[in-house]
Amino acid sequence: MAVEMRLPVARKLLSESVGRDTKKHLVVPGDTITTDTGFMRGHGTYMGEEKLIASVAGSVERVNKLICVKALKTRYNGEVGDIVVGRITEVQQKRWKVETNSRLDSVLLLSSMNLPGGELRRRSAEDELAMRGFLQEGDLISAEVQAVFSDGAVSLHTRSLKYGKLGQGVLVQVSPSLVKRQKTHFHDLPCGASVILGNNGFIWIYPTPEHKEEDAGGFTANLEPVSLADREVISRLRNCIVSLVTQRMMLYDTSILYCYEASLPHQIKDLLKPEIMEEVVMETRQRLLEQEG
Repeated sequence: MAVEMRLPVARKLLSESVGRDTKKHLVVPGDTITTDTGFMRGHGTYMGEEKLIASVAGSVERVNKLICVKALKTRYNGEVGDIVVGRITEVQQKRWKVETNSRLDSVLLLSSMNLPGGELRRRSAEDELAMRGFLQEGDLISAEVQAVFSDGAVSLHTRSLKYGKLGQGVLVQVSPSLVKRQKTHFHDLPCGASVILGNNGFIWIYPTPEHKEEDAGGFTANLEPVSLADREVISRLRNCIVSLVTQRMMLYDTSILYCYEASLPHQIKDLLKPEIMEEVVMETRQRLLEQEG
């Protein structure tokens, strides 16, 4: 049996590996952000002794006269229009409870989803009895945030054919603060796999389907065996995302694709070694800096 032994290495300062453009004003709870009383306080701040003080650890963001602190590691705070990936935890009367990495369980109403086949009609008692046939506990779904309640709970909808039950793939959970907001969060990568970058920090990697299911209404999960080549691509993408998260890099289609290309000289399992992680992410960061000019 082959045994790999690793020797301890000196810990590197983060500032050595972070580019110039990523330097931010970082604060911890209790730090004074400003003593100027002309600013308005936003999320993650409070007023004390005529000073604006941070209540969470994170980076300071300023929009005109509004100052807020974006936490580096936090639960998901829903916003209308966000794309999320979640797991059904409970089937209730006319609704499903969904785990979306937020402080409270999200809600998917029976009236907020397409019926199988895309029928447009009022939901009947028969539909209510068949709810567990549509979605049951443990199912993964992709959805869009329809509304955010006053207590922070999120209401979801799956009224488009691109949302619905997810089939075979790999779920990676990261901090929501590392997922970059974009116009679209569904990406078909040229390497042969697709990703759904949920704003809630749940990332779904799956083999790119050969043809889109137009008549299924988002309820039929493809359970055909996945080929070895597709499984290797998905595993490599998963390890690339873990590497980017370890080095605190933002996740979006370009950064994931560049990291995938930089990882090709290495074996999939070697991507979890700290020194290879650092090498691959450093190359990715350089390509992104060159692209930005």
